[in-house]
Amino acid sequence: MEKNENTDSSPSKLKKYIKNLFKFSQYSTKTILYIIIFIALVAVSLFLLYYNYFVDTTFVYTIVAEWFVNPIYDLQFWGIFLFIGIMAIQGLLVPIPSEVVLLSTGMIWGWFFGGIMGIIGSMAASLLCFYISRKGGRPLAEKFVGESGLEMADNLIQKYGVKAIIVSRFIPFISFDVISYASGLVDIDIKKYSIGTFVGSIFRAFFYSIWGALLRFTPPIDTSDVELIKAQSSVFNIILLVVLAILVAMFVLYYIISKYYIKKNRE
Repeated sequence: MEKNENTDSSPSKLKKYIKNLFKFSQYSTKTILYIIIFIALVAVSLFLLYYNYFVDTTFVYTIVAEWFVNPIYDLQFWGIFLFIGIMAIQGLLVPIPSEVVLLSTGMIWGWFFGGIMGIIGSMAASLLCFYISRKGGRPLAEKFVGESGLEMADNLIQKYGVKAIIVSRFIPFISFDVISYASGLVDIDIKKYSIGTFVGSIFRAFFYSIWGALLRFTPPIDTSDVELIKAQSSVFNIILLVVLAILVAMFVLYYIISKYYIKKNRE
């Protein structure tokens, strides 16, 4: 009899776990709205990833050129405000690379002012992503792995938070937006996050603005030049795929370690 109870325990636990995933009655209407926004952004990002890799490899970069870079250039002074808004929106959709937008700052404004604009735009994007992830992503993360499952990540980020953010922002080819979303999922103070992002974004922004200026390619970008777009897209597509694979591997590894961490603490 005892054996049957033990046998039935696993399916019942799984059933309870799945049921809990779809239970949102404990959240306020505002929190549920943020959760919906977060899920929608993840869904759109996944669609863009699929479309960009399997349908049209220049799709995302054509959007960046036609909808982002050229309008900013055409508006001249007012393009500054458009750039900040675009960086904020771009940050919400992971497959749209901030790196390409940051490259345009060097093309449009030169390496110095382009670098300054890159820092401002990066801060706007990172704070918006962080806020939505904290309000909508954190509750979902707690549902999937539980509060105790996030405890290890919270402890690590509280210990190495600012340093980790600076390093992740400092390295140019690490996805900026993924780090912003991930930071919102863990318990890091917004001030520490902002300081780490600001310091780390300085090198990143100037790296791309200098690169953009050295290209000596003046907007507006002619999107009929498919070879140019492909040259840019092939590099960043490979980088993004590698980063994505690493992130998936890290998530799986974290999940395994967190389960061991919880089990050890209970013992």
